[in-house]
Amino acid sequence: MRATDVIYYMFHTGELRSIIQWKVWHQQVHERDVENESPSLKICFDFLNKTSRSFSAVIQELHPELLVPVALFYLILRGLDTIEDDMTIAPETKDRLLRDFHNILEKEGWNYDGCGPKEKDRELLVQFQYVTEEFKKIKPAYREIIKDITMQMGNGMADYCSNAEFQANGVNTIAEYDLYCHYVAGLVGNGLTRLFVESGLANPALAQRPHLQESMGLFLQKTNIIRDIKEDLDDKRRFWPKEIWSKYVTNFEDLLEPANRATALNCSSAMVLDSLRHADECLFYLAGLKEQSVFNFAAIPQCMAIATLELVFRNPAVFERYIKITRGESCRIMMRSAQNLREVCEVFREYTRKIRQKNTPRDPNFLKISIVCGKIEQFIESIFPTQDPRAIVAANAGQPPRQSGREAEEAAKAKEAREDSCERSNIPAQSLDDVLLTGMAVYVVLAVVGSVAFISVIMVFVAWVAGARFDLAFKELMKGNPYTQPSSPAAEPAAPASGEREL
Repeated sequence: MRATDVIYYMFHTGELRSIIQWKVWHQQVHERDVENESPSLKICFDFLNKTSRSFSAVIQELHPELLVPVALFYLILRGLDTIEDDMTIAPETKDRLLRDFHNILEKEGWNYDGCGPKEKDRELLVQFQYVTEEFKKIKPAYREIIKDITMQMGNGMADYCSNAEFQANGVNTIAEYDLYCHYVAGLVGNGLTRLFVESGLANPALAQRPHLQESMGLFLQKTNIIRDIKEDLDDKRRFWPKEIWSKYVTNFEDLLEPANRATALNCSSAMVLDSLRHADECLFYLAGLKEQSVFNFAAIPQCMAIATLELVFRNPAVFERYIKITRGESCRIMMRSAQNLREVCEVFREYTRKIRQKNTPRDPNFLKISIVCGKIEQFIESIFPTQDPRAIVAANAGQPPRQSGREAEEAAKAKEAREDSCERSNIPAQSLDDVLLTGMAVYVVLAVVGSVAFISVIMVFVAWVAGARFDLAFKELMKGNPYTQPSSPAAEPAAPASGEREL
């Protein structure tokens, strides 16, 4: 930990507490059986740890049925993405590799060392033979799913790489933006859903809801695109659709100009608005996951995404540097989201409200953002109501909450007895309420005083039994000397002379 981190957590003890709780108290739902893993599989998990620490943690807690298939699925798509991102590969070679990558998975011993030396995940492709070796060991059904998604994603990436307009000007329309996110993330949601359902660890109905699968991937991808604008622009890449940013600036690069900061913030809020429209569908999807480790795997990234959206919303730092939520905040979110759907909904509610609090009427997207935030909260309320539905219905009808027959009968008897007591005592009902409240207050005071007195008597008795001299203390107090110093100890007897035996 760096010195700056130490100073930060000195002033943010709550985040430090979350880190300690995650490290000490978090228990993995499932643990890898490392001793029985083959050498090639261990190498695959080493690459998984190197390529993504956050995804690696949740993948390695998955149910044993899905652990290896999902880990290999991630590494295969990471290898595909590495080829697509590497600008040093010749266009013809890149197109061929992307379109044929799903067949490469069946080629024993295949690897590739043609990536540039600065490419972050170059070593994964250099030793890709370990991935293909483990790939042929998993169930045929899982292999077919992974190959199908790899084929669709590879062809989609190749189409974008060969699109001169995209390479020169980036994404133009929101529809193109959604299609790009579909190829790089939406297909991942589709593939994972098929793996979950095939394993029997998710509701089969999810396979019939492609729009929910799509939203799971698009919500993550769009959040990352908003956060990474500075980094992408430095690499000459543009993923924000022109249909959105052209409403605010003439040239995309103008968003980074300090003079355009207010306009840039309005543009980023439009991007956040576009991402937020997927949030409620993500929660709907999570409700269909039956097994805890699968739920954690899907829920944690979504909760991180909503927290990241809140961080980048109307934050000028996003145009100046790479920003991300702190490690302490991440641990707090993981602790909460690795529980159940109710807690995940509370995380979404918390950060949605923070976004709404940061929303400003000066933003042209103010009303739309308020509406979409309200829609998210309304969806959460429909799943986990915060109030008694009967009370809400009665309030809307202008009537008191409807009670059951037994409750109504007991309430009527209590009211009748209270009124009879008031009539006999000749005391108004309101005065009787005041008397009751006063009596309760007196009772509480007497109970506290009595408890303190009782404990004091017990403490004095225990001290007396232990030998305390209260008579001497009382005499000193009477002399006006409450802080008496203990008398010097009596002179100890002289040590016996050498050779003498002490009696």
